[in-house]
Amino acid sequence: MSTTNTSGRRKTAVARIYLTAGNGNITVNGKDYKTYFPTLPLQYIVTQSTEIAGASGNYDVKVNVAGGGIKGQAEAIRLAISKALIELNPEVKPALRAKGLVTRDDRMVERKKPGRRKARRKFQFSKR
Repeated sequence: MSTTNTSGRRKTAVARIYLTAGNGNITVNGKDYKTYFPTLPLQYIVTQSTEIAGASGNYDVKVNVAGGGIKGQAEAIRLAISKALIELNPEVKPALRAKGLVTRDDRMVERKKPGRRKARRKFQFSKR
């Protein structure tokens, strides 16, 4: 089997993955994913798509991820792995779609407007 590469994005995080046949190793930016993502919920997010597709120990994943925060990076990796699994086996798409792992979450941070402190926060009003 050759290498399948896809990308996933979430907020400002971009993940590029390379999926090959193997025994379930996930490497994120040269580190094991359990050291890169120290908490269990983030580790679960990264492995969620392979578990739902029933391919947890079948593929090795090499990930390059940049931008955003640690949770956005984990969710970008999850989307990229889902896209790669669908590319290899289209029969897993309904199961992944039922859990909402195929759709990109396009919510972004709202931009700061001029004349305001933040996107919606106004300056303190002084009556006198």
